[in-house]
Amino acid sequence: MSETGAAAQFTLLGSAGDPIDGADPRLAELYAYPDDLRRCWVRGNMIASVDGGATADGKTARLGAAGDRAVFEQMRYAADVILVGAATVRTENYSGAQVPVDQRGARQARGQAEVPPIAVLTRSGDLDPGSRFFTHTEVTPLVFTCTARLHDTRTRLGAAAEVLDASGADPDDVDPAVALTALADRGLLRVLTEGGPVILGLLIGRDLLDELCLTIAPYLVGGAARRIADGPGEVLSRMRPAHVLSDADGYLYTRYVRSR
Repeated sequence: MSETGAAAQFTLLGSAGDPIDGADPRLAELYAYPDDLRRCWVRGNMIASVDGGATADGKTARLGAAGDRAVFEQMRYAADVILVGAATVRTENYSGAQVPVDQRGARQARGQAEVPPIAVLTRSGDLDPGSRFFTHTEVTPLVFTCTARLHDTRTRLGAAAEVLDASGADPDDVDPAVALTALADRGLLRVLTEGGPVILGLLIGRDLLDELCLTIAPYLVGGAARRIADGPGEVLSRMRPAHVLSDADGYLYTRYVRSR
């Protein structure tokens, strides 16, 4: 065996302890945000096939199952705000977040609003005010667009959304750091981003992603399925594993936190 192989140490993950179901308080503890935040903590939640595909037939929903849905909901319950891109809103047919009564009480006890708003990053502002995203929600969405499209977007969406300027130095572009500062000013520090790949790639490239929760679905999709992150920027950000869960359907639920 090579010196490298002899030096490596491995741990075989097993089923130690009692199973954790979706209603178990331990699941909430696993996905709790850090205490005493002073800035936005950005968590990404994505799903991918074993061979790295972020979608099947163009949608993430084809890859999911009951366990993935439970983890997805738990992360939403823990967040102050959910951050997505306009393409995800359109492709996944988004509506507002749904929070059951018991979780609303838990959120209130943590000093959070009962239902987290959804914030959208969109350079073009091209969103349909008649879509489910605006008509099936308890909380007015936040739409972050660029300076150049601000007036047009406000005119198009009207009272359906609160439209905010998120341009930095370039009035034709959206700067995610500006959007995060605006969220922090509102006390929305626990940020959950559900993508898509362009938004996640943008956050990674700007060194704004603090952790990634990646569900690995037990499928091969092949073809030209996209990765979970996309964009021109390339970085090498060191992450450390916080936990790995598995279920009877063969899914893996990983959580990685950025090493400081």
